Amino acid sequence: MSSHPRETSSASRGDSRQHVPDGPSFVELFTPKFITVMREGYTLSNFKADAIAGLTVAIVALPLSMAIAIASGVGPDRGLYTAIIGGFLVSLLGGSRFQIGGPAGAFIVLVATTVSTQGIEGLILATLLSGILLAVVGFLQLGTFIKYIPYPVTVGFSAGIAVIIFASQIKDLFGLTLSGPEPSPIFEKLAALADAMPTFSVPSFLLAAATIVIIIGLREYRPRMPGLLIAVALAAVVTWAFDLPVDTIGTRFGGIPQTLPAPQLPTLSIDKIIAVLPAAIAFTLLGSIESLLSAVVADTMTGRRHRSNCELVAQGVANVGSALFGGFCVTGTIARTATNVRAGAYGPMAGILHSVFLLLFILLAAPLASFIPLAALAGVLATVAWNMVEKHAVATLLRASRGDAVVLTATFLLTVFRDLVEGIVVGFTLSALLFLHRMAQSVEVENAASVSLGTEDQSDVGEDRTLAPYDTSAASDPDVVVSRISGAFFFGAAASVGTTLDQIARRPKAYVIDFSAVPFLDSTAASTIESFVRKGHARGALISISGARPGVRRTLLLHGVRHPLVHFKANIDDAVADAHAAVRAIRAQEQAAQA
Repeated sequence: MSSHPRETSSASRGDSRQHVPDGPSFVELFTPKFITVMREGYTLSNFKADAIAGLTVAIVALPLSMAIAIASGVGPDRGLYTAIIGGFLVSLLGGSRFQIGGPAGAFIVLVATTVSTQGIEGLILATLLSGILLAVVGFLQLGTFIKYIPYPVTVGFSAGIAVIIFASQIKDLFGLTLSGPEPSPIFEKLAALADAMPTFSVPSFLLAAATIVIIIGLREYRPRMPGLLIAVALAAVVTWAFDLPVDTIGTRFGGIPQTLPAPQLPTLSIDKIIAVLPAAIAFTLLGSIESLLSAVVADTMTGRRHRSNCELVAQGVANVGSALFGGFCVTGTIARTATNVRAGAYGPMAGILHSVFLLLFILLAAPLASFIPLAALAGVLATVAWNMVEKHAVATLLRASRGDAVVLTATFLLTVFRDLVEGIVVGFTLSALLFLHRMAQSVEVENAASVSLGTEDQSDVGEDRTLAPYDTSAASDPDVVVSRISGAFFFGAAASVGTTLDQIARRPKAYVIDFSAVPFLDSTAASTIESFVRKGHARGALISISGARPGVRRTLLLHGVRHPLVHFKANIDDAVADAHAAVRAIRAQEQAAQA
Protein backbone atom coordinates (compact mmCIF):
# COMPACT_ATOMS: atom_id res chain seq x y z
CA MET A 1 0.00 0.00 0.00
CA SER A 2 1.49 3.35 -1.05
CA SER A 3 1.55 6.26 1.32
CA HIS A 4 1.22 9.99 0.78
CA PRO A 5 4.56 11.62 -0.20
CA ARG A 6 4.46 13.90 2.85
CA GLU A 7 3.82 10.93 5.12
CA THR A 8 6.68 9.01 3.52
CA SER A 9 9.06 11.92 4.07
CA SER A 10 7.97 12.32 7.67
CA ALA A 11 8.32 8.63 8.35
CA SER A 12 11.86 8.46 7.00
CA ARG A 13 13.45 11.49 8.60
CA GLY A 14 16.73 9.71 8.80
CA ASP A 15 16.95 9.46 5.01
CA SER A 16 18.66 12.65 3.82
CA ARG A 17 17.44 12.02 0.29
CA GLN A 18 13.83 12.61 1.33
CA HIS A 19 12.65 16.22 1.21
CA VAL A 20 9.69 17.74 3.01
CA PRO A 21 8.42 20.92 1.36
CA ASP A 22 8.84 24.02 3.52
CA GLY A 23 5.33 25.23 2.65
CA PRO A 24 2.58 25.13 0.06
CA SER A 25 3.57 25.60 -3.57
CA PHE A 26 2.59 28.59 -5.67
CA VAL A 27 -0.23 26.60 -7.27
CA GLU A 28 -1.55 25.53 -3.87
CA LEU A 29 -1.48 29.11 -2.58
CA PHE A 30 -3.66 30.31 -5.45
CA THR A 31 -6.02 27.37 -5.84
CA PRO A 32 -9.58 28.67 -5.25
CA LYS A 33 -11.48 27.11 -2.39
CA PHE A 34 -14.24 26.23 -4.86
CA ILE A 35 -11.86 23.75 -6.53
CA THR A 36 -10.71 22.45 -3.14
CA VAL A 37 -14.29 21.79 -2.06
CA MET A 38 -15.13 20.04 -5.33
CA ARG A 39 -12.07 17.81 -5.00
CA GLU A 40 -13.19 16.77 -1.53
CA GLY A 41 -16.40 15.38 -3.00
CA TYR A 42 -19.46 17.59 -3.34
CA THR A 43 -22.77 15.85 -2.61
CA LEU A 44 -26.43 16.69 -3.09
CA SER A 45 -26.83 17.37 0.62
CA ASN A 46 -23.95 19.84 0.41
CA PHE A 47 -25.70 21.57 -2.48
CA LYS A 48 -28.96 21.79 -0.52
CA ALA A 49 -27.13 23.40 2.41
CA ASP A 50 -25.47 25.89 0.08
CA ALA A 51 -28.76 26.66 -1.70
CA ILE A 52 -30.50 27.50 1.61
CA ALA A 53 -27.55 29.63 2.75
CA GLY A 54 -27.32 31.35 -0.66
CA LEU A 55 -31.02 32.25 -0.60
CA THR A 56 -30.71 33.55 2.97
CA VAL A 57 -27.76 35.76 2.06
CA ALA A 58 -29.49 37.00 -1.12
CA ILE A 59 -32.49 38.10 0.96
CA VAL A 60 -30.12 40.14 3.15
CA ALA A 61 -28.04 41.43 0.22
CA LEU A 62 -31.01 42.57 -1.92
CA PRO A 63 -32.06 45.66 0.07
CA LEU A 64 -28.57 46.26 1.41
CA SER A 65 -26.93 46.41 -2.03
CA MET A 66 -29.49 48.94 -3.27
CA ALA A 67 -29.23 51.01 -0.08
CA ILE A 68 -25.42 51.15 -0.23
CA ALA A 69 -25.50 52.13 -3.90
CA ILE A 70 -27.98 54.96 -3.30
CA ALA A 71 -25.98 56.22 -0.30
CA SER A 72 -22.86 56.14 -2.51
CA GLY A 73 -24.42 58.51 -5.02
CA VAL A 74 -25.22 55.97 -7.76
CA GLY A 75 -28.38 54.15 -8.82
CA PRO A 76 -29.65 51.04 -7.00
CA ASP A 77 -29.13 48.98 -10.16
CA ARG A 78 -25.36 49.43 -9.89
CA GLY A 79 -25.43 48.03 -6.37
CA LEU A 80 -27.18 44.92 -7.66
CA TYR A 81 -24.73 44.57 -10.56
CA THR A 82 -21.88 44.79 -8.06
CA ALA A 83 -23.40 42.11 -5.82
CA ILE A 84 -24.24 39.78 -8.72
CA ILE A 85 -21.00 39.96 -10.73
CA GLY A 86 -18.63 40.65 -7.87
CA GLY A 87 -20.23 38.15 -5.52
CA PHE A 88 -20.14 35.42 -8.18
CA LEU A 89 -16.43 35.93 -8.97
CA VAL A 90 -15.36 36.23 -5.31
CA SER A 91 -16.98 32.90 -4.46
CA LEU A 92 -15.78 31.17 -7.63
CA LEU A 93 -12.13 32.26 -7.40
CA GLY A 94 -11.62 33.22 -3.73
CA GLY A 95 -9.44 31.75 -1.03
CA SER A 96 -12.24 31.52 1.55
CA ARG A 97 -14.99 28.90 1.67
CA PHE A 98 -17.59 31.31 3.01
CA GLN A 99 -16.73 34.80 1.81
CA ILE A 100 -19.60 36.79 0.31
CA GLY A 101 -18.55 39.64 -1.97
CA GLY A 102 -20.48 42.73 -2.89
CA PRO A 103 -20.82 46.46 -2.17
CA ALA A 104 -19.87 47.44 1.39
CA GLY A 105 -20.88 50.30 3.65
CA ALA A 106 -17.23 51.12 4.35
CA PHE A 107 -16.87 52.33 0.74
CA ILE A 108 -19.82 54.73 0.78
CA VAL A 109 -17.79 57.88 1.44
CA LEU A 110 -14.98 56.97 -0.97
CA VAL A 111 -17.42 56.07 -3.74
CA ALA A 112 -19.56 59.17 -3.20
CA THR A 113 -16.47 61.40 -3.26
CA THR A 114 -15.20 59.76 -6.46
CA VAL A 115 -18.60 60.16 -8.15
CA SER A 116 -18.81 63.83 -7.18
CA THR A 117 -15.31 64.61 -8.49
CA GLN A 118 -14.84 62.17 -11.37
CA GLY A 119 -18.37 61.13 -12.36
CA ILE A 120 -19.72 57.63 -12.94
CA GLU A 121 -17.16 56.93 -15.66
CA GLY A 122 -14.38 57.90 -13.27
CA LEU A 123 -15.80 55.61 -10.58
CA ILE A 124 -15.94 52.65 -12.95
CA LEU A 125 -12.39 53.30 -14.15
CA ALA A 126 -11.14 53.59 -10.55
CA THR A 127 -12.85 50.28 -9.75
CA LEU A 128 -11.17 48.65 -12.77
CA LEU A 129 -7.74 49.96 -11.75
CA SER A 130 -8.33 48.89 -8.16
CA GLY A 131 -9.09 45.38 -9.37
CA ILE A 132 -5.79 45.24 -11.24
CA LEU A 133 -3.91 46.55 -8.20
CA LEU A 134 -5.59 44.03 -5.88
CA ALA A 135 -4.63 41.16 -8.18
CA VAL A 136 -1.03 42.40 -8.29
CA VAL A 137 -0.93 42.70 -4.48
CA GLY A 138 -2.24 39.14 -4.23
CA PHE A 139 0.20 37.66 -6.75
CA LEU A 140 3.10 39.42 -5.01
CA GLN A 141 1.87 37.67 -1.81
CA LEU A 142 1.55 40.92 0.12
CA GLY A 143 -1.77 39.94 1.66
CA THR A 144 0.04 38.54 4.68
CA PHE A 145 0.99 42.06 5.73
CA ILE A 146 -2.64 43.13 6.12
CA LYS A 147 -2.65 41.26 9.46
CA TYR A 148 -0.36 43.96 10.80
CA ILE A 149 -3.22 46.50 10.87
CA PRO A 150 -3.67 47.01 14.65
CA TYR A 151 -6.98 46.24 16.34
CA PRO A 152 -7.54 49.80 17.68
CA VAL A 153 -7.19 51.11 14.11
CA THR A 154 -9.84 48.76 12.72
CA VAL A 155 -12.22 49.50 15.61
CA GLY A 156 -11.76 53.27 15.32
CA PHE A 157 -12.06 53.15 11.55
CA SER A 158 -15.26 51.09 11.67
CA ALA A 159 -16.79 53.47 14.21
CA GLY A 160 -15.85 56.45 12.06
CA ILE A 161 -17.38 54.87 8.96
CA ALA A 162 -20.55 54.16 10.96
CA VAL A 163 -20.90 57.84 11.91
CA ILE A 164 -20.39 58.90 8.29
CA ILE A 165 -22.96 56.39 7.01
CA PHE A 166 -25.54 57.52 9.54
CA ALA A 167 -24.92 61.19 8.73
CA SER A 168 -25.40 60.42 5.03
CA GLN A 169 -28.84 58.90 5.77
CA ILE A 170 -30.29 61.77 7.83
CA LYS A 171 -31.69 63.42 4.71
CA ASP A 172 -33.78 60.38 3.72
CA LEU A 173 -34.55 59.38 7.31
CA PHE A 174 -36.37 62.69 7.80
CA GLY A 175 -37.44 63.19 4.19
CA LEU A 176 -35.57 66.50 3.94
CA THR A 177 -35.29 68.54 0.75
CA LEU A 178 -32.00 70.37 0.35
CA SER A 179 -31.64 73.56 -1.68
CA GLY A 180 -28.48 72.21 -3.34
CA PRO A 181 -26.18 69.21 -3.43
CA GLU A 182 -25.51 67.59 -0.06
CA PRO A 183 -22.01 68.56 1.16
CA SER A 184 -19.50 65.82 1.97
CA PRO A 185 -17.63 67.37 4.97
CA ILE A 186 -19.45 66.40 8.14
CA PHE A 187 -19.86 69.90 9.62
CA GLU A 188 -21.08 71.38 6.35
CA LYS A 189 -23.41 68.42 5.87
CA LEU A 190 -24.97 68.85 9.33
CA ALA A 191 -25.36 72.60 8.77
CA ALA A 192 -27.14 72.03 5.45
CA LEU A 193 -29.40 69.41 7.00
CA ALA A 194 -30.25 71.75 9.87
CA ASP A 195 -31.22 74.46 7.38
CA ALA A 196 -33.49 71.96 5.61
CA MET A 197 -35.37 70.86 8.75
CA PRO A 198 -38.47 72.94 7.80
CA THR A 199 -38.99 70.43 4.93
CA PHE A 200 -39.29 67.56 7.43
CA SER A 201 -41.60 64.80 6.10
CA VAL A 202 -43.68 62.94 8.67
CA PRO A 203 -44.49 59.95 6.37
CA SER A 204 -40.78 59.47 5.55
CA PHE A 205 -39.79 59.63 9.20
CA LEU A 206 -42.50 57.17 10.25
CA LEU A 207 -41.51 54.72 7.49
CA ALA A 208 -37.85 54.94 8.50
CA ALA A 209 -38.66 54.53 12.20
CA ALA A 210 -40.96 51.57 11.50
CA THR A 211 -38.25 49.94 9.37
CA ILE A 212 -35.69 50.27 12.18
CA VAL A 213 -38.13 48.95 14.80
CA ILE A 214 -39.07 45.92 12.66
CA ILE A 215 -35.42 45.06 11.95
CA ILE A 216 -34.41 45.34 15.61
CA GLY A 217 -37.52 43.53 16.84
CA LEU A 218 -37.13 40.59 14.45
CA ARG A 219 -33.44 40.35 15.23
CA GLU A 220 -34.25 40.16 18.93
CA TYR A 221 -37.29 37.89 18.91
CA ARG A 222 -37.18 36.10 15.53
CA PRO A 223 -33.50 36.10 14.55
CA ARG A 224 -33.98 33.46 11.85
CA MET A 225 -36.42 35.61 9.90
CA PRO A 226 -35.06 37.94 7.15
CA GLY A 227 -35.65 41.19 9.03
CA LEU A 228 -34.14 43.50 6.40
CA LEU A 229 -36.26 42.17 3.55
CA ILE A 230 -39.44 41.99 5.64
CA ALA A 231 -39.05 45.57 6.85
CA VAL A 232 -38.36 46.95 3.37
CA ALA A 233 -41.16 44.90 1.79
CA LEU A 234 -43.70 46.08 4.37
CA ALA A 235 -42.61 49.69 3.86
CA ALA A 236 -43.04 49.28 0.10
CA VAL A 237 -46.54 47.76 0.54
CA VAL A 238 -47.62 50.60 2.85
CA THR A 239 -46.23 53.21 0.46
CA TRP A 240 -48.10 51.66 -2.48
CA ALA A 241 -51.35 50.99 -0.61
CA PHE A 242 -51.68 54.50 0.86
CA ASP A 243 -49.95 56.32 -2.00
CA LEU A 244 -47.68 58.07 0.48
CA PRO A 245 -45.92 61.26 -0.71
CA VAL A 246 -42.37 59.96 -0.21
CA ASP A 247 -39.39 59.39 -2.48
CA THR A 248 -39.11 55.85 -3.81
CA ILE A 249 -36.70 54.05 -6.09
CA GLY A 250 -39.21 54.59 -8.89
CA THR A 251 -39.69 58.34 -8.36
CA ARG A 252 -35.97 59.10 -7.97
CA PHE A 253 -34.32 56.53 -10.24
CA GLY A 254 -37.13 55.28 -12.46
CA GLY A 255 -36.85 51.74 -11.10
CA ILE A 256 -34.17 49.18 -11.98
CA PRO A 257 -33.53 47.37 -15.29
CA GLN A 258 -34.74 43.79 -15.78
CA THR A 259 -31.51 42.63 -17.43
CA LEU A 260 -27.79 42.86 -16.88
CA PRO A 261 -26.03 45.40 -19.11
CA ALA A 262 -23.59 44.25 -21.78
CA PRO A 263 -19.98 44.35 -20.52
CA GLN A 264 -17.90 47.24 -21.78
CA LEU A 265 -14.66 48.98 -20.92
CA PRO A 266 -14.81 52.48 -19.42
CA THR A 267 -13.28 55.33 -21.37
CA LEU A 268 -9.51 55.06 -21.08
CA SER A 269 -7.03 57.92 -21.28
CA ILE A 270 -3.78 58.73 -19.52
CA ASP A 271 -5.20 61.92 -18.03
CA LYS A 272 -8.28 60.12 -16.69
CA ILE A 273 -6.21 57.27 -15.26
CA ILE A 274 -3.95 59.74 -13.43
CA ALA A 275 -7.00 61.62 -12.13
CA VAL A 276 -8.67 58.52 -10.65
CA LEU A 277 -5.50 56.74 -9.50
CA PRO A 278 -5.66 58.11 -5.90
CA ALA A 279 -9.23 56.80 -5.60
CA ALA A 280 -8.15 53.43 -7.05
CA ILE A 281 -5.34 53.16 -4.49
CA ALA A 282 -7.78 54.03 -1.69
CA PHE A 283 -10.21 51.38 -2.97
CA THR A 284 -7.34 48.85 -3.03
CA LEU A 285 -6.18 49.60 0.51
CA LEU A 286 -9.66 49.57 2.01
CA GLY A 287 -10.80 46.59 -0.05
CA SER A 288 -7.85 44.43 0.97
CA ILE A 289 -8.34 45.25 4.65
CA GLU A 290 -12.11 44.75 4.59
CA SER A 291 -12.04 41.49 2.60
CA LEU A 292 -9.30 39.84 4.67
CA LEU A 293 -10.94 40.92 7.93
CA SER A 294 -14.13 39.34 6.68
CA ALA A 295 -12.26 36.14 5.79
CA VAL A 296 -10.72 36.07 9.28
CA VAL A 297 -14.20 36.42 10.80
CA ALA A 298 -15.35 33.43 8.76
CA ASP A 299 -12.29 31.44 9.88
CA THR A 300 -13.02 32.28 13.51
CA MET A 301 -16.62 31.11 13.16
CA THR A 302 -15.83 27.87 11.32
CA GLY A 303 -12.31 26.82 12.31
CA ARG A 304 -11.24 26.87 8.64
CA ARG A 305 -8.28 28.78 7.18
CA HIS A 306 -8.48 31.06 4.18
CA ARG A 307 -5.76 31.76 1.60
CA SER A 308 -5.23 35.49 1.91
CA ASN A 309 -3.33 36.09 -1.33
CA CYS A 310 -5.71 33.93 -3.35
CA GLU A 311 -8.56 35.94 -1.82
CA LEU A 312 -6.97 39.22 -2.91
CA VAL A 313 -6.54 37.96 -6.47
CA ALA A 314 -10.21 36.97 -6.52
CA GLN A 315 -11.19 40.39 -5.17
CA GLY A 316 -9.15 41.94 -7.97
CA VAL A 317 -10.86 39.87 -10.67
CA ALA A 318 -14.25 40.62 -9.10
CA ASN A 319 -13.60 44.37 -9.20
CA VAL A 320 -12.57 44.19 -12.84
CA GLY A 321 -15.72 42.17 -13.62
CA SER A 322 -17.93 44.56 -11.68
CA ALA A 323 -16.48 47.55 -13.55
CA LEU A 324 -17.09 45.90 -16.92
CA PHE A 325 -20.79 45.51 -16.05
CA GLY A 326 -21.19 49.05 -14.69
CA GLY A 327 -20.79 48.17 -11.01
CA PHE A 328 -18.42 49.65 -8.46
CA CYS A 329 -16.14 48.47 -5.62
CA VAL A 330 -16.43 44.85 -4.53
CA THR A 331 -15.09 43.55 -1.24
CA GLY A 332 -15.73 40.81 1.27
CA THR A 333 -18.66 41.81 3.46
CA ILE A 334 -18.48 40.81 7.10
CA ALA A 335 -22.23 40.85 7.87
CA ARG A 336 -23.23 38.86 4.79
CA THR A 337 -20.34 36.42 5.25
CA ALA A 338 -21.35 35.83 8.87
CA THR A 339 -24.96 35.33 7.73
CA ASN A 340 -23.73 32.78 5.21
CA VAL A 341 -21.90 30.81 7.91
CA ARG A 342 -24.86 30.93 10.33
CA ALA A 343 -27.19 29.75 7.56
CA GLY A 344 -25.20 26.51 7.30
CA ALA A 345 -23.20 27.06 4.09
CA TYR A 346 -20.91 24.21 3.14
CA GLY A 347 -18.67 25.97 0.62
CA PRO A 348 -18.29 28.66 -2.06
CA MET A 349 -21.35 27.39 -3.97
CA ALA A 350 -23.49 29.30 -1.45
CA GLY A 351 -21.94 32.59 -2.57
CA ILE A 352 -22.38 31.66 -6.22
CA LEU A 353 -26.05 30.81 -5.65
CA HIS A 354 -26.56 34.07 -3.73
CA SER A 355 -25.56 35.88 -6.95
CA VAL A 356 -27.88 33.68 -9.00
CA PHE A 357 -30.83 34.50 -6.73
CA LEU A 358 -30.10 38.22 -7.02
CA LEU A 359 -29.99 37.86 -10.80
CA LEU A 360 -33.38 36.12 -10.76
CA PHE A 361 -34.79 39.06 -8.80
CA ILE A 362 -33.67 41.45 -11.53
CA LEU A 363 -35.09 39.21 -14.26
CA LEU A 364 -38.43 38.46 -12.60
CA ALA A 365 -39.27 41.05 -9.97
CA ALA A 366 -37.48 44.29 -10.88
CA PRO A 367 -40.72 46.34 -11.26
CA LEU A 368 -41.56 45.72 -7.59
CA ALA A 369 -38.44 47.61 -6.54
CA SER A 370 -39.97 50.87 -7.81
CA PHE A 371 -42.26 51.00 -4.75
CA ILE A 372 -39.44 50.74 -2.19
CA PRO A 373 -39.29 54.04 -0.24
CA LEU A 374 -35.84 55.56 0.21
CA ALA A 375 -36.71 56.22 3.86
CA ALA A 376 -36.89 52.45 4.42
CA LEU A 377 -33.48 51.91 2.82
CA ALA A 378 -32.15 54.75 5.00
CA GLY A 379 -33.51 52.87 8.01
CA VAL A 380 -31.67 49.75 6.85
CA LEU A 381 -28.37 51.65 6.65
CA ALA A 382 -29.01 53.28 10.02
CA THR A 383 -29.14 49.83 11.63
CA VAL A 384 -26.05 48.79 9.65
CA ALA A 385 -24.20 51.84 10.99
CA TRP A 386 -25.23 51.03 14.56
CA ASN A 387 -24.02 47.44 14.21
CA MET A 388 -20.71 48.56 12.72
CA VAL A 389 -19.75 50.27 15.97
CA GLU A 390 -18.13 47.62 18.17
CA LYS A 391 -19.37 49.14 21.43
CA HIS A 392 -17.74 46.61 23.74
CA ALA A 393 -14.40 46.84 21.89
CA VAL A 394 -14.44 50.64 22.04
CA ALA A 395 -15.09 50.61 25.80
CA THR A 396 -12.37 48.00 26.36
CA LEU A 397 -9.74 49.83 24.31
CA LEU A 398 -10.47 53.16 25.99
CA ARG A 399 -9.83 51.49 29.36
CA ALA A 400 -6.98 49.21 28.28
CA SER A 401 -4.15 51.74 27.96
CA ARG A 402 -3.52 55.34 27.10
CA GLY A 403 -1.76 54.30 23.89
CA ASP A 404 -4.66 52.21 22.59
CA ALA A 405 -7.09 55.00 23.51
CA VAL A 406 -5.02 57.56 21.58
CA VAL A 407 -4.82 55.34 18.47
CA LEU A 408 -8.55 54.56 18.59
CA THR A 409 -9.54 58.22 19.08
CA ALA A 410 -7.15 59.56 16.43
CA THR A 411 -8.31 57.02 13.84
CA PHE A 412 -11.97 57.71 14.60
CA LEU A 413 -11.68 61.52 14.47
CA LEU A 414 -9.56 61.58 11.31
CA THR A 415 -11.92 59.13 9.58
CA VAL A 416 -14.95 61.27 10.41
CA PHE A 417 -13.54 64.76 9.97
CA ARG A 418 -10.68 64.33 7.50
CA ASP A 419 -10.24 61.29 5.27
CA LEU A 420 -10.61 57.52 5.48
CA VAL A 421 -7.14 56.66 4.22
CA GLU A 422 -5.59 59.37 6.37
CA GLY A 423 -7.30 57.87 9.41
CA ILE A 424 -5.88 54.41 8.68
CA VAL A 425 -2.36 55.68 7.89
CA VAL A 426 -2.12 57.93 10.96
CA GLY A 427 -3.63 55.26 13.23
CA PHE A 428 -1.18 52.67 11.91
CA THR A 429 1.76 55.06 12.33
CA LEU A 430 0.79 55.89 15.91
CA SER A 431 0.41 52.19 16.69
CA ALA A 432 3.83 51.45 15.20
CA LEU A 433 5.47 54.21 17.24
CA LEU A 434 3.79 53.00 20.43
CA PHE A 435 4.90 49.45 19.68
CA LEU A 436 8.48 50.57 19.13
CA HIS A 437 8.40 52.51 22.39
CA ARG A 438 7.10 49.47 24.30
CA MET A 439 9.67 47.21 22.67
CA ALA A 440 12.45 49.64 23.55
CA GLN A 441 11.34 49.63 27.17
CA SER A 442 11.47 45.84 27.23
CA VAL A 443 15.19 45.77 26.43
CA GLU A 444 17.24 45.35 29.61
CA VAL A 445 20.90 45.46 30.56
CA GLU A 446 21.82 43.32 33.56
CA ASN A 447 25.18 43.75 35.19
CA ALA A 448 27.20 41.64 37.58
CA ALA A 449 27.51 44.76 39.73
CA SER A 450 24.17 46.49 40.30
CA VAL A 451 23.80 49.76 38.34
CA SER A 452 20.92 51.97 37.25
CA LEU A 453 19.60 51.65 33.71
CA GLY A 454 20.67 54.79 31.91
CA THR A 455 18.56 57.03 29.73
CA GLU A 456 19.41 59.77 27.30
CA ASP A 457 17.63 62.36 29.46
CA GLN A 458 17.79 61.62 33.16
CA SER A 459 15.28 64.36 33.97
CA ASP A 460 12.58 62.35 32.22
CA VAL A 461 13.05 59.34 34.49
CA GLY A 462 10.74 59.12 37.47
CA GLU A 463 12.92 56.57 39.25
CA ASP A 464 16.04 54.56 38.54
CA ARG A 465 15.65 50.95 37.52
CA THR A 466 18.27 49.00 39.44
CA LEU A 467 19.43 45.84 37.73
CA ALA A 468 20.11 42.82 39.91
CA PRO A 469 23.48 41.10 39.49
CA TYR A 470 23.33 37.76 37.71
CA ASP A 471 26.98 36.69 38.04
CA THR A 472 28.31 37.14 41.57
CA SER A 473 31.73 35.70 40.81
CA ALA A 474 32.32 38.43 38.24
CA ALA A 475 30.89 41.04 40.60
CA SER A 476 33.61 40.15 43.16
CA ASP A 477 36.34 41.34 40.80
CA PRO A 478 36.20 45.10 40.14
CA ASP A 479 38.44 44.72 37.11
CA VAL A 480 35.95 42.46 35.28
CA VAL A 481 32.56 43.83 34.20
CA VAL A 482 29.98 41.33 32.95
CA SER A 483 26.80 42.65 31.35
CA ARG A 484 23.91 40.87 29.70
CA ILE A 485 21.59 42.50 27.16
CA SER A 486 18.16 40.90 26.80
CA GLY A 487 15.38 41.62 24.31
CA ALA A 488 15.17 42.74 20.68
CA PHE A 489 18.04 45.25 20.49
CA PHE A 490 17.05 47.85 17.89
CA PHE A 491 17.23 51.58 17.25
CA GLY A 492 14.53 52.41 19.80
CA ALA A 493 16.63 50.98 22.65
CA ALA A 494 20.10 51.77 21.31
CA ALA A 495 20.53 55.13 23.05
CA SER A 496 19.47 53.92 26.52
CA VAL A 497 21.56 50.74 26.25
CA GLY A 498 24.58 52.77 25.14
CA THR A 499 24.13 55.15 28.08
CA THR A 500 23.84 52.21 30.48
CA LEU A 501 27.01 50.58 29.16
CA ASP A 502 28.88 53.86 29.53
CA GLN A 503 27.66 54.14 33.14
CA ILE A 504 28.77 50.59 33.80
CA ALA A 505 32.25 51.31 32.44
CA ARG A 506 34.46 52.02 35.47
CA ARG A 507 37.57 51.66 33.32
CA PRO A 508 37.99 47.96 34.18
CA LYS A 509 40.56 45.74 32.53
CA ALA A 510 38.00 43.39 30.93
CA TYR A 511 34.42 43.57 29.68
CA VAL A 512 32.12 40.65 28.90
CA ILE A 513 28.83 41.38 27.10
CA ASP A 514 26.43 38.44 26.96
CA PHE A 515 24.20 38.46 23.84
CA SER A 516 22.56 35.07 24.41
CA ALA A 517 19.18 36.71 25.18
CA VAL A 518 19.24 39.01 22.12
CA PRO A 519 17.12 37.48 19.32
CA PHE A 520 17.56 40.41 16.95
CA LEU A 521 20.00 43.27 16.41
CA ASP A 522 19.68 46.11 13.89
CA SER A 523 22.28 48.44 12.41
CA THR A 524 21.75 51.22 14.97
CA ALA A 525 22.26 48.82 17.86
CA ALA A 526 25.32 47.30 16.18
CA SER A 527 26.77 50.80 15.70
CA THR A 528 26.19 51.51 19.42
CA ILE A 529 28.13 48.36 20.39
CA GLU A 530 30.88 49.22 17.90
CA SER A 531 31.31 52.66 19.49
CA PHE A 532 31.44 51.17 22.99
CA VAL A 533 33.90 48.46 21.93
CA ARG A 534 36.17 50.95 20.18
CA LYS A 535 36.33 53.23 23.25
CA GLY A 536 37.06 50.28 25.55
CA HIS A 537 39.73 48.93 23.22
CA ALA A 538 41.36 52.35 23.09
CA ARG A 539 41.78 52.16 26.88
CA GLY A 540 43.45 48.79 26.53
CA ALA A 541 40.57 46.72 27.92
CA LEU A 542 39.88 43.14 26.85
CA ILE A 543 36.35 42.95 25.43
CA SER A 544 34.46 39.69 24.82
CA ILE A 545 31.00 39.02 23.41
CA SER A 546 29.40 35.72 24.34
CA GLY A 547 26.40 33.74 23.12
CA ALA A 548 25.71 35.83 20.00
CA ARG A 549 23.40 34.05 17.56
CA PRO A 550 24.62 33.70 13.96
CA GLY A 551 22.43 36.52 12.64
CA VAL A 552 23.38 38.84 15.51
CA ARG A 553 27.07 38.05 15.11
CA ARG A 554 26.92 38.64 11.36
CA THR A 555 25.41 42.10 11.90
CA LEU A 556 28.08 42.97 14.48
CA LEU A 557 30.86 41.84 12.15
CA LEU A 558 29.45 43.91 9.30
CA HIS A 559 29.60 46.99 11.54
CA GLY A 560 33.24 46.51 12.52
CA VAL A 561 32.76 44.64 15.80
CA ARG A 562 35.51 42.11 15.08
CA HIS A 563 38.99 40.98 16.11
CA PRO A 564 41.18 42.57 17.45
CA LEU A 565 38.60 44.93 18.96
CA VAL A 566 36.55 42.09 20.43
CA HIS A 567 36.70 38.34 21.06
CA PHE A 568 33.61 36.20 20.36
CA LYS A 569 32.93 33.33 22.78
CA ALA A 570 30.33 30.58 22.54
CA ASN A 571 29.07 30.94 26.12
CA ILE A 572 29.28 33.20 29.14
CA ASP A 573 31.36 30.80 31.25
CA ASP A 574 34.20 30.67 28.70
CA ALA A 575 34.11 34.44 28.26
CA VAL A 576 34.23 35.13 32.03
CA ALA A 577 37.00 32.57 32.55
CA ASP A 578 39.10 34.16 29.80
CA ALA A 579 38.44 37.61 31.24
CA HIS A 580 39.64 36.56 34.71
CA ALA A 581 42.69 34.87 33.23
CA ALA A 582 43.53 37.98 31.20
CA VAL A 583 43.11 40.24 34.25
CA ARG A 584 45.36 37.98 36.35
CA ALA A 585 48.00 38.09 33.64
CA ILE A 586 47.79 41.90 33.46
CA ARG A 587 48.12 42.20 37.25
CA ALA A 588 51.12 39.89 37.23
CA GLN A 589 52.77 42.02 34.58
CA GLU A 590 52.05 45.17 36.59
CA GLN A 591 53.49 43.64 39.77
CA ALA A 592 56.56 42.48 37.89
CA ALA A 593 57.04 45.94 36.46
CA GLN A 594 56.76 47.51 39.93
CA ALA A 595 59.25 45.04 41.38
